[in-house]
Amino acid sequence: MPSFVTLIRLIGEVALLFWGVDMAKTGMLRALGSDLRWILGIGLKTRLQAFASGAAVGFLLPSSTATVLMLTSFSATGVIDLVLALAALLGANVGATLAVQIVSLDISSTFPILILGGFIAGRRGTSSRVRDLGQAAIGLGLIFLSLTLLAGTLRLPGIPVVLKDMLASSDQALLIAIAGVLGWAVHSSVTAMLLIMSLATAGVITSGSTLAMVLGAHIGAALHSLIEGKSRGSVRLRVSAGNLVVNLIGCALALPFIDAIALALTDLGSQPARIAANFHMLFNILLAMIFIQLLPWLAVLLRKMFPDRPRAPAPDVPQHLDVDDLNIPSMALSNATQEAIRLADVVRSMLRTSQDLFRDGDLTCVMSVRKMDNVVDSLYGAIYRYLGAIEPAALGEEQARRLSDILVFVINLEHIGDIIDNNLMELAAKRIKHHLCLPEEALMDIAQMHEMLLEHLDLAGSVLMIQDVRSARRLVAEKDQFREIERTLSERHLGELRSGQVPNDVSAFQLDVVRDLKRVDAHLSALARSLLERSGDLHPSRLA
Repeated sequence: MPSFVTLIRLIGEVALLFWGVDMAKTGMLRALGSDLRWILGIGLKTRLQAFASGAAVGFLLPSSTATVLMLTSFSATGVIDLVLALAALLGANVGATLAVQIVSLDISSTFPILILGGFIAGRRGTSSRVRDLGQAAIGLGLIFLSLTLLAGTLRLPGIPVVLKDMLASSDQALLIAIAGVLGWAVHSSVTAMLLIMSLATAGVITSGSTLAMVLGAHIGAALHSLIEGKSRGSVRLRVSAGNLVVNLIGCALALPFIDAIALALTDLGSQPARIAANFHMLFNILLAMIFIQLLPWLAVLLRKMFPDRPRAPAPDVPQHLDVDDLNIPSMALSNATQEAIRLADVVRSMLRTSQDLFRDGDLTCVMSVRKMDNVVDSLYGAIYRYLGAIEPAALGEEQARRLSDILVFVINLEHIGDIIDNNLMELAAKRIKHHLCLPEEALMDIAQMHEMLLEHLDLAGSVLMIQDVRSARRLVAEKDQFREIERTLSERHLGELRSGQVPNDVSAFQLDVVRDLKRVDAHLSALARSLLERSGDLHPSRLA
């Protein structure tokens, strides 16, 4: 029997492997998360393009669960068809085999270079992307280091004997189950493959047992994605369920030929780890070749298994805040941005309706605007909580800044909603109840300011979505126009007071409306400050 110290050493080396994979995944997601999403987005037009895009993402991202979450988000929100999502998933599985092939090569001695290079990039990197790639390099180095340590530990007296006795007495079905539990526990077939390859290299398992465990690792990783998404609604289960169905069918087809395949691969003179890696690649390529043409029928089956659940649209219920994406900061921030733009659309409707209320006399519109403010409050709270649920440690420098920009955007929109509800609607209701008639010139001024605010709201959306510096400059520059309008109206108000041409209450009412609209514009122009300060177009302080 191995000593207690040896067992602790073995467990620690396995934990180091898991930590290395997690560091590599986190670093790649931080550095390339938005790019990976873009790669998937541009390639999801035909099945072959989707397959190629999925293969690229699967090679770069050592996490099948993260890839499934991306594709699930695309499919559930209607961005892509289910067939294309499944095609991309087949490609991602093939792409992951390329990463396993690289690890199976005898390049474990490169881990000092990877760790050193990653450390230098993390400390000296001039951008957050370089530092994040440095973290990914350290994670890859830790993977190679842990595999080297595992190879030595598994050769110690007692360890191979105990594990061999445990696994040799198991039939192939039990080995598949053991590997399935392993794949489920580590959330990744790639990580499970690395452990299986280590066991094969140490001679703990035979070639046939190795291939059986490879099949089990596929099932376990696919099962994890399905279990994780079971509480997210039936539509979001389709992609992960399709992945599980494909792997179950593939395992059922391959299992009767395991021994023959193992013998053929052994006769080619491959090392045990290479046998596992080659079978892993062969299995996924054959699955892709078989199912790429059958995906439309599989999609029909999945839609019947997980039908759409129609529900009445609720304006105050978020539509883009997918909690499954919280582990992928770039996707979570993209979701929050889309919901923030939806919040801006509600504020736009409030502004448009409030503009009409200073000419018309419909009190029901006042209540309508106040209901819209409740929607604004609800969406703001949902976005705020969603952003707060993103793990700060998973954010790169640029992503942390992006999160701050989104938060500032929705906070200011919520304040604008309150100004419209608590101030402008109070004034509108007062005008209607007291039958105040504003002069045509005042109505034209108010309408002009509303139109400017609606245009500025569009500019603010451009600042948030595409970081448009030109729009940001306009927001700040045109703020002076509101100040000029307020000054002109104040002078007109004093003149009307002196001349008595316009009743005092009407003149004061006009000034109150203009001041509230100016406050709205102040919140909109505040959304441009962060971008202009970063671009050097605005100093942090206007004081001389």
